[in-house]
Amino acid sequence: MTRTFNAKSYTELLVRYQPKPIVTEAENDRAIALVQELEHRSPRTVEEEVFLELLLVLIEKFEEENYPISTVNSISMVQHLMDARDLEESDLIPILGSETTVSEILMNKRPIKHDEARKLAEFFRVEMDLFLESDSTD
Repeated sequence: MTRTFNAKSYTELLVRYQPKPIVTEAENDRAIALVQELEHRSPRTVEEEVFLELLLVLIEKFEEENYPISTVNSISMVQHLMDARDLEESDLIPILGSETTVSEILMNKRPIKHDEARKLAEFFRVEMDLFLESDSTD
């Protein structure tokens, strides 16, 4: 069954909610609440799906501008994953091969090599890219 887009129904949604670029926290909160309401509505109409997508774009734009995500480097990622698992430096020796290697990496004296990133990714069960700096060459 192919559902068709009803322009009149979509226009009614636009008139009712009057979406616009989000500029304040309060507007963002209202948009998020509306998104949550629409996400829990089942079944949604095609028009509601399109409207939901529009709201998500507006929220994403506001949040990218107001809550920039700082770039996390590979060393801080290793430290975060270690903290999450309550691991010590010595727990990484079997993965990385030596106490010196672990120490140098965690003290940011050298970058994580490709093979080390692969081993860490397998150990922590995450993507290998988390441990490779964007300008890293090996």
